[in-house]
Amino acid sequence: MDTRNSRHARSFERGATKPIIFAVLAIVAGLAVVAWFLIIKPHQDLMTADTGGHPSTPVSASQQQAAAPPVNVEAMSLNDLLTEARSAMNQQRVIAPAGNNAFEFYLKVLQKQPGNQVAADALRETFPFAASNVEQAINQRDFNEAQREIDLLTKVDPTNYTLTILRSKLDAQRKTLDQEQQKQLDQQHQAELAAQKAAADKAVSDKALADKTAADKAAQQQAALAAQQRAKEEETKKPVETTSNQVATANTSAGGSETRDAIPISTIRPRYPSAALRNNQEGWVDVQYTVNVDGSVTNIQVTSAEPRHVFDNAAIDALRRAKFSPAMRDGTATASQQQKRIEFKLNSAQ
Repeated sequence: MDTRNSRHARSFERGATKPIIFAVLAIVAGLAVVAWFLIIKPHQDLMTADTGGHPSTPVSASQQQAAAPPVNVEAMSLNDLLTEARSAMNQQRVIAPAGNNAFEFYLKVLQKQPGNQVAADALRETFPFAASNVEQAINQRDFNEAQREIDLLTKVDPTNYTLTILRSKLDAQRKTLDQEQQKQLDQQHQAELAAQKAAADKAVSDKALADKTAADKAAQQQAALAAQQRAKEEETKKPVETTSNQVATANTSAGGSETRDAIPISTIRPRYPSAALRNNQEGWVDVQYTVNVDGSVTNIQVTSAEPRHVFDNAAIDALRRAKFSPAMRDGTATASQQQKRIEFKLNSAQ
């Protein structure tokens, strides 16, 4: 009898405990809802008002440039800086343009008051969205702007792993651009080589045509002289040897006696150095060289250059690839010395 009463009591206690647990859970849930509406949500609304709205909204160029930058940021008070920062956030100028964005204003606040919680919280919360702006600048290949924004992010959180990823992307894009520029230069060089080959082939063809014309003319002259010879033989009955000597003398007098300087038969177009192209450098190189009897160029020396040692190798390489028609002295090809200034202009490298 006692055992049945004990079991009944325990069962009654377990049945009574379950409603209590449900009641406690309901109270906790109710308190959580009340805390959300009365504490958490108002705090978030306040932070949103302080930072100028939600920073994840896409930023347009017109929004970034909507407001004129302050005249003297250094002289502004903390309240003025925070006001400018909120205005920049409202216009979605999170980290750009330079000198007129929320990040720089908040950083100025922390310089004046290192413990300012509003500025610190705003920078921490907008960091991911500013990083997205940096990535967008990298994708648009605005490398200087991307580097500026990375430097700003570094001031806020120098150990953030996102900065390592952004720097890697920036370096990769820069290398890709360098490769594309080098590819363009290589294609330009190939086109120049093709043009040079076409010019050389045309020069050879023109020379062959000229030689053939000269040979035809010489044959005609010989035929005319032979006809004259036969006429004279018939008229004067002179020995054949005399007529042959006259023909030889006539051929000698008809020979060329051209005298001129060496002439380039291909365009001397140097390859623009990649480093100078990236740095927007222009200049010139004065060179002295020898044109051999076969038209090749040797003994190339740089006599002067501006700037020094920037374009020297490109100028020497261009002359080594050049082809000349050698200098002529009394109809005979001869080696000669020449001087030339090779100029490097950015508009010719585009």
